Amino acid sequence: MDLEVSPALTIPASELRWRFSRSSGPGGQHVNTSDSRVELSWNVKNSAALSDDQRMILVTRLARRLIAGVVTVTASEQRSQLRNREIALAKLSDILASALAPEAAPRRATRPTRGSNRRRLAAKEQRSATKQQRRRPTLE
Repeated sequence: MDLEVSPALTIPASELRWRFSRSSGPGGQHVNTSDSRVELSWNVKNSAALSDDQRMILVTRLARRLIAGVVTVTASEQRSQLRNREIALAKLSDILASALAPEAAPRRATRPTRGSNRRRLAAKEQRSATKQQRRRPTLE
């Protein structure tokens, strides 16, 4: 089954590599007999599904996750291998979609308005007065 990351990117199933192993998660004695842990790998550098721009963006933004150009996700949350496969596909899709998302516009620095500054100082004065009223009266 192909993995649709976005309308601009669909990864063919032939490029996805699956590995299965015994999970340490929930399942009791069932865990000792079934390979329910799922490891899903996809080679970013050699993928035919990517354009050159997409490849460059993914390689730079996922540099810390890539090992020899391959991004890998694991899933062992569920007892069922099928469910863990679905979770692994969703994880990979989320990682790739967030890496390919356009960067947010840089924040423009703004100054507080005169009214907000007045309100802030008035609140500080009020708080100060409240705390002063709690003090013991001084004997003079």
